[in-house]
Amino acid sequence: MHAARARAASPRTAAAAPTPAPAPVSEDAIAAVRRFNRFYTRRIGVLEERLLETPFSLAQSRLLWELAHRERTTASELARDLGLDRGYMSRLLRGLREHGLVTSARAPHDARHVLLALTAQGRKAFAPLDRGTQAQVGAMLGVLDDAQRARLVEAMGTIERLLAPAGAPAGWLLRAHRPGDLGWVIARHGGLYAQEYGWDIRFEALVARIAAHFVEHLEPAREACWIAERDGTNVGCVFLVQARDDATDAVLPGVAQLRLLLVEPGARGLGIGARLVDECERFARAAGYRRIVLWTNSVLVAARGIYAKSGYRLTKSERHTSFGHALVGENWELELA
Repeated sequence: MHAARARAASPRTAAAAPTPAPAPVSEDAIAAVRRFNRFYTRRIGVLEERLLETPFSLAQSRLLWELAHRERTTASELARDLGLDRGYMSRLLRGLREHGLVTSARAPHDARHVLLALTAQGRKAFAPLDRGTQAQVGAMLGVLDDAQRARLVEAMGTIERLLAPAGAPAGWLLRAHRPGDLGWVIARHGGLYAQEYGWDIRFEALVARIAAHFVEHLEPAREACWIAERDGTNVGCVFLVQARDDATDAVLPGVAQLRLLLVEPGARGLGIGARLVDECERFARAAGYRRIVLWTNSVLVAARGIYAKSGYRLTKSERHTSFGHALVGENWELELA
C-alpha cells in the first residue's frame, strides 16, 4: 500500500497537466532492442528447428506448456492468449492430436465449445521438455551470483511490465528470496492471519522461528524459498525444506516439507498460489525427494483446495488449540514416485 499524499490539489486551483506526446523513437533505441532480441533468441536456442533436442518446434513446445498448465481450455482461448492466427493454431493442434498428445471433448455446459487437454502420453512427452528448459535456465543463471540473478530477474520483470499491452492485467514473477524478504514473510503472516482468522501473535512467533531455522540450516541444493512479486511488490511466498522429526529435529531422508504458503488478498485469483505449490513439486523432483508433506489447518480453505488440486491427499486430522483458537490441524502428503 502507498501512503496518500498529505494534500490533494483543488480542482478549482490546479488543472490537470496535459499528457505529453511520446518523443520520436531514436534509431539507436530501435537498434538496441533489435540487438537484444538477436542476443537472447540465440542464447536460448529459439532459432534451432527443434527445441532442446526434442521433436517439438518452439510453437509446439509453447502450446504443450500452456496445455500442461491449464485444466481445460479451447483453441480460441489459446490463439487469443498466444497471439496466434486461428488457422495456424488449428494446424498445431492437429499435429499434436495425430500423435496422441492432445484430446478434445464437447463442453458439458455448451456443446459449441470444444475443450482441449493433454493426454497421459502428452504429459509424458512434455516432461522431458519441461525438465530440459528448467536445466537450461538453471545453467544460464548458475554462472551468476545472488545479486546478479536478482538484477537480471528484476530487469526482465521491468521489460515485461513496460511492454505489456495497454489494459492488460499486471503480470507477476517468481524469484528467490533476498535480504529483507524473510522479514516481510514473518510480518505478513502475522498481520494477515490476525486480520482474516483472528490468530494471535504466537502465530507470528512460530513463523519467525521457521524462518530463522530456514536461514540457519539452509542447504540450497535441497531447500528453497520463492517470492511472488507483482509490480515490484511482494505478493506471495512459499518454502520447501527437508522434513525433520518433530522430537529430534533429525532430517527424514527423501521427504520434503512445504511451508509458509501465502498470497496477498489483492493478488488472489491470478494462479499464484497454485504456481508456488507447483514450483515446490518441480524442485522436489529435481532434488530427488520421494515425498512432500505439509501441515495446515482446516480453516484455510483456499490453501487446502490448492493442495487437493495439486494431488496432495489428507492423511491425518487432529484437534488442537493454538494461536488463541480451537483448530483442526491436518497433515497432507504428495507421493512423487
